[in-house]
Amino acid sequence: MTRRRISSLPSALEREDEIARRIGSAVPAVFLDYDGTLTPIADDPGDAVLADETRGAIARLKELCPVAVVSGRDLAEVREMVGIPGIFYAGSHGFEIVEPDGTRHRRATECLPALARSARRLESLARQVPGAWVEHKGYAVALHYRTLENADDEGRVEEIVDAVAAGEPRVRKTSGKKIFELRPDVQWDKGRALLWILETVAPEGDGLLPICLGDDLTDEDAFRALDERGIGIVVRGDEDRETAADYRLADPDAVRGFLEILAGILRRSRRGGPDRGPSPSRASRSSP
Repeated sequence: MTRRRISSLPSALEREDEIARRIGSAVPAVFLDYDGTLTPIADDPGDAVLADETRGAIARLKELCPVAVVSGRDLAEVREMVGIPGIFYAGSHGFEIVEPDGTRHRRATECLPALARSARRLESLARQVPGAWVEHKGYAVALHYRTLENADDEGRVEEIVDAVAAGEPRVRKTSGKKIFELRPDVQWDKGRALLWILETVAPEGDGLLPICLGDDLTDEDAFRALDERGIGIVVRGDEDRETAADYRLADPDAVRGFLEILAGILRRSRRGGPDRGPSPSRASRSSP
């Protein structure tokens, strides 16, 4: 899979005709990250509130195609913050998934005691680093260092996470934007969650084109999972790193604009042709 610098990618806003051609007669299945994609990243995650205009854009899009919000946040939290019925939600990077009809799926429940122990140890050790704080997400434990009083303490933060991970064989360390996380040490991530949702919507795999939007390193798992069968769009923010995505967007405002463009493409296609395939709602049920 080709990887390129984000800055070298074309803007999705400037490639409407090209994206419409790639969609063709397929039905998009749209996968959206939350923090940094639908909303700006905030020092306090509670301040990352979804704009009404973006909520409206998602609500209109889900009437045209399947939509999923796939977040590192706890499932209950991301559902509450988005507040749109009739879509898929995946929390904790896909370890918890709820379908549009409310059917819930969980993975790696055997790792929950280890995560609870890890959270307690991190909370104790993080007190040594002013400005670091712990967030327990159910299927992940995060140590945030965006608000460190001393930027030189970043190394200490990672040492703390490494020490806790070394004592718990059922968890592994991952990293993101000013955050380290401990997650279940199993082969599951946003990419595998994306593939499971696609299989749930269309078990035969026909007629669906996944379109994934995300900003963080964890979203690269989803971009890689597409493996040229879909469209990856990275939200740049202030970063310029390598990515497996096909297009870029500047920020959450641009994401909202793209969702409106995509809805327009689908409305035009719907007016001009026959039924476009799988229903936006769940087509079958199986456990992830």
